[in-house]
Amino acid sequence: MFGYIIVNQGEMKFKEYDVYHSYYCGLCRKLKERYGLRGQMTLSFDMTFLVMILTSLYEPETAEGRTVCIAHPFEKHLTRTNRFSDYAADMNILLTYYKCMDDWEDEKKYRRRLMGEGLRPAFCRIRKTYPDKAYKIERALADLRSFEKQKVSDIDKMAGLFGEVMAEIMDFEPDGWQDGLRKLGFYLGKFIYLMDAYEDIEKDLSDGNYNPFWKKYEDPDFEEECRTILTMMMAECSKEFEKLPIIDNIEILRNILYSGVWYRYEQVKEERTKS
Repeated sequence: MFGYIIVNQGEMKFKEYDVYHSYYCGLCRKLKERYGLRGQMTLSFDMTFLVMILTSLYEPETAEGRTVCIAHPFEKHLTRTNRFSDYAADMNILLTYYKCMDDWEDEKKYRRRLMGEGLRPAFCRIRKTYPDKAYKIERALADLRSFEKQKVSDIDKMAGLFGEVMAEIMDFEPDGWQDGLRKLGFYLGKFIYLMDAYEDIEKDLSDGNYNPFWKKYEDPDFEEECRTILTMMMAECSKEFEKLPIIDNIEILRNILYSGVWYRYEQVKEERTKS
């Protein structure tokens, strides 16, 4: 369930994209420093959003640098890193490990199992660093898996469990902004879960895998209902975002929440319409 929380580059100023990309590259460097090449391979846009929203809210001291990488070996790129880059790197490994093990159990993807086993030492260290957070995430994912096996058709209940996962990820520390960040993460998590289900519905039904939309897919109003549900999730998420006292990078974050998250949806809908 990665890759939905992205920017709409076409609607960004060049300067804004450079800032966004610097946090992305900074997270990439932190993953490599903390977890090696294997960790670097787990890099996701979703966690870049996490770095940027926490950075913009808490305004920590941020270091700037320049680096080259395998993807861009001939040109140095600007990086921005701070304590939230470290936190996001840890959360990225945590979620990737769970996703790898989930893919192995669901579809017996051997490569995903190998990747998960390779990440296990790092995962165990992170779980010790954030024991309460890891426990709550594991419990929510275990409940989600159990209900999926039971083919529970309550869409809101299923999405809410992944919402709890993202609420924990967004909840950096107990303070006056904790409640708002948790609510933002909760609705964002529900959107991610449902967007993933919307994208995979045909494949899941063909392969015999669970999908929360399995009862609704044949309805003539399926497309309209999915759009309505997803819009409601992002409306609640955006409402919580606008309550936060964020000034720095506000246009970049709004680009993600109001436009970027819909990029994959529009792609999937267009392909589905054509087919």
